[in-house]
Amino acid sequence: MDEATSVALPPSPAASSSAVHEKLNKSPGKIGMAIFGLVLIGGLGYAVSQLANDLGTTHLASVWPYVLLGIALLIALGFEFVNGFHDTANAVATVIYTHSLEPHIAVVWSGMWNLIGVLTSSGAVAFSILTLLPVELILQVGKGAGFAMVFSLLLAAIIWNLSTWWFGLPASSSHTLIGSIIGVGIANQLMSPKTGTSGVDWSQAANVFKVLLISPVVGFVCAALLLLLLKVLVKKPELYQSPKGDAPPPFWIRGLLILTCTGVSFGHGSNDGQKGMGLIMLILIGTVPTAYALNHAIGYNQVEDFAAVSQQAANVLSGYVSTDAVMGDARSDLTDYIRTKQFTPNTMLAARQLALEIQHEVTAYHTLAAVPANQQQNVRNDMYVESEALRLMAKSGNPKFTPPENAVLANYKKHLDLSTKFIPPWVKVAVALALGLGTMVGWKRIVVTVGEKIGKDHLTYAQGASAEIVAAITIIAADQFKMPVSTTHVLSSGVAGTMLANGSGLQFATIRNIALAWVFTLPVAALLAAGLFWAMRQFI
Repeated sequence: MDEATSVALPPSPAASSSAVHEKLNKSPGKIGMAIFGLVLIGGLGYAVSQLANDLGTTHLASVWPYVLLGIALLIALGFEFVNGFHDTANAVATVIYTHSLEPHIAVVWSGMWNLIGVLTSSGAVAFSILTLLPVELILQVGKGAGFAMVFSLLLAAIIWNLSTWWFGLPASSSHTLIGSIIGVGIANQLMSPKTGTSGVDWSQAANVFKVLLISPVVGFVCAALLLLLLKVLVKKPELYQSPKGDAPPPFWIRGLLILTCTGVSFGHGSNDGQKGMGLIMLILIGTVPTAYALNHAIGYNQVEDFAAVSQQAANVLSGYVSTDAVMGDARSDLTDYIRTKQFTPNTMLAARQLALEIQHEVTAYHTLAAVPANQQQNVRNDMYVESEALRLMAKSGNPKFTPPENAVLANYKKHLDLSTKFIPPWVKVAVALALGLGTMVGWKRIVVTVGEKIGKDHLTYAQGASAEIVAAITIIAADQFKMPVSTTHVLSSGVAGTMLANGSGLQFATIRNIALAWVFTLPVAALLAAGLFWAMRQFI
């Protein structure tokens, strides 16, 4: 073979992968580490100072709540740290394996957009996940059963995530956390069958299951179709090539891949970053309710508006109160309705009565910050139960409110949620830092699996772009519908779809292992969480 012929031959996939591994094994530059260190120190300083400032307004009788708070926050942020191993690493796999960005630059870039995604998130996904938890455990989150719930489900999720990461399997942190929640719910019901404690809200869980089940299929099919569509519309041969050695792609392709990486990173932060936030808020409410049970940013003007909206809602509910209803404890009656989903004549009476009680409690103190420390948790629980009862009524269509009445009640629920379902900025910063730090530490294993072990041939530029475009759109859309979705499942299945559409072939051993991890994640996480919950309830 002459020299000209040898120069014309493209590098083999093995040679290209070798070039990637050389980059993966390089230590991060001193400048990059220094910048990341400064961001980490600054972010931690901000979070700690804000937490200290909030705690400065509380006066607890013992140091024990602070100890519990510290332990719980470490475990919750530990879950987000491990989440960074899995999900954030998926976002950078394509830009690394196409040489669009150097590995450590890609990780920092992805981490920055995760931070932006977390900071701009609404928190809706965080509180959507909490509706899966037993209502009495949420209302008693500051007591032993509440702490056992939070600790067990987080520890179970961490254990399974670390196990799958160790084997380089792109398992879903969302899937894991929801499995843990289901395990706690089932264990709670089995441990106290005679007291009527609740288990899993299976109707709400079914909605989550649908999203988790459909999202990999969406990723696979849509990424494959998008790749085929690109081949029809974009007649640029260089877009459908694999990297040559360690040379970066043409400028316009490089820009496209960096943009898609940015979209996945932002979407991951805005959706997955929220999962730990809701649990952190439960922890804060349970340990220091004086500071976090109610949104202290709600001032005098907002309270006056809340009072007017409450009266409107009470008037609507009054029209549906049955003459057979018997006055009882309003919160207990509504809690039973949330737990059993059984609408009784007392339910509507309790909803109206609680709306009036909440209105009286809030207007008496003019601002939420002025509610006495020993009443903050009670007011928050009243608001939470009222909001959940209205959600279930709207979902079941019982009773059948008119469209104007539905608008009044939806506005009232919005005001209730604004008072209880809030996330302080420092919590978002802490979660974003935990995600970023996890990515910096454990990103290589998952990146190698996504980049090398799904398809038989090296990832082309078009394949990487197609998989990430679909992943970004799917994740951001799920965030708008307040539903958790797995970045891992969508992106890895998207890569598999593009491999099949491109005729590249699939490594079925890897596909089999990913599928097994997907199948076993839910039951294993549930069993782990149930076992831990049972064990902790013996001592806490």
